[in-house]
Amino acid sequence: MAPVENLGFSPKIIEEYREKMLTLGRTFLFDDEDENSDEYSHFYFLGKFEGKDVIYDAVIYTLRLQHESELYEIAEHRAAKHFPEYKKITYDEDENGNLETLDPLEEEIGLFMAEVIMELEEDESVKVKEHVDLDANSEFGVSLDVGLHVERITDKVIEKFIKDFNEDTLKLDPTLYSFQTEDQEAG
Repeated sequence: MAPVENLGFSPKIIEEYREKMLTLGRTFLFDDEDENSDEYSHFYFLGKFEGKDVIYDAVIYTLRLQHESELYEIAEHRAAKHFPEYKKITYDEDENGNLETLDPLEEEIGLFMAEVIMELEEDESVKVKEHVDLDANSEFGVSLDVGLHVERITDKVIEKFIKDFNEDTLKLDPTLYSFQTEDQEAG
């Protein structure tokens, strides 16, 4: 069986992406199939890899989002060990779009996970730092997983990252960060 061709290195596909970017006046294209937010973006940009033109398939997110994600993962793991009948909590909506009430076990698991997260935050057990993880063995182009210490992921942040990455001038902050959950009910 012949190896599958990585179309992220195809001159024809690269040219199609370049044209789309020129039309939009940007150095990147958002992945329309992913839900981008203030703290997360999935996009494509052009660059070089080992001397060849390539399309980079990148996700970029804030360190705060990465921190929250890691806290949740640890809490989920501990809940699975603590509750033999553990299953992922799913939030269902009723016909009016309101969240349906959790059953007593889901409620107990949710409270347990919240306590674990608060404890981890208090102890600052989880720390994250800026990083760029590169995967040259992806199905399309070269994949990048990027965590930056910024408040929001904006077009400007993405443009600066691409410029610094492509010019090999990217400076990552080696500081380890821990975050506290912001109380969203205040006010």
